[in-house]
Amino acid sequence: MKTIHYATIVEKVAALCGRAACDLPADVANELTEARAREKTEPGRAILTQCIENARIAAAERIPICQDTGFAVFFVELGQDVHIDGGLLVDAIAEGTARGYETGYLRKSIVADPLYDRKNTGTNTPPVIHLKLTAGDMVKITLAPKGAGSENVSAIRMFTPADGEKAIIDFVVDTVVRAGGNPCPPTVVGVGIGGTFEKAALMAKEALLRPLHSHNADRRYATLEKKMLDAINESSVGPQGFGGATTSFAVHIESFPCHMASLPVAVNMNCHAARHASVTL
Repeated sequence: MKTIHYATIVEKVAALCGRAACDLPADVANELTEARAREKTEPGRAILTQCIENARIAAAERIPICQDTGFAVFFVELGQDVHIDGGLLVDAIAEGTARGYETGYLRKSIVADPLYDRKNTGTNTPPVIHLKLTAGDMVKITLAPKGAGSENVSAIRMFTPADGEKAIIDFVVDTVVRAGGNPCPPTVVGVGIGGTFEKAALMAKEALLRPLHSHNADRRYATLEKKMLDAINESSVGPQGFGGATTSFAVHIESFPCHMASLPVAVNMNCHAARHASVTL
């Protein structure tokens, strides 16, 4: 049994907040450069150039890539042979989030009640924590800050099995195109197919953590990813919605077995600043 101290988790999570807010993942940074080289429209190239420069300044000066530093969404893989000493894991993550947003001068965006008492909590907590139990004695904590611009254009639809592939492609592409410039494209598009209502939505968000040039292990879904991406980029929404060939960097699909009478499909997007950072303890 491996023991990890509460204070250690708080410290590591606080550091994650700063990293995720200020450092664009390398695969996303590379894709911005490659997209600028491919882009044929002048407005598209200009926007991509600004995105690249913005990311450079953020990393160099340790200031957020975007003023919306997001809802703190954590994906935690907890080994069954780990013991947390000194408190609860969820409390340590929440305390680390509050500390990281305070010391990093990150905008605090969370309101205490969604409908009636929309008063800022002042700490960017509580975070959302998705916990997965795994074998071994390690804990991997991934923070994926989620801004409202991309989160607000999410969608889910309960299809019937008879609807088929074309209906799903049309739904995903239409969701991205109707979003226009609101999610700050170029986007990364996560798609969850199968499971239940909530499982599909979670898979769509988890899919955003995959490396940009990765593909679904199932050849059929990998082909579907390409069909969706091609159709999205043929829409000419373009960077920040000003037109161009780069509306999305990638479409990532995750799937799960589902009930024989249903076919849930969810869409979740990241803006061009596809922020996430991880630590393993």
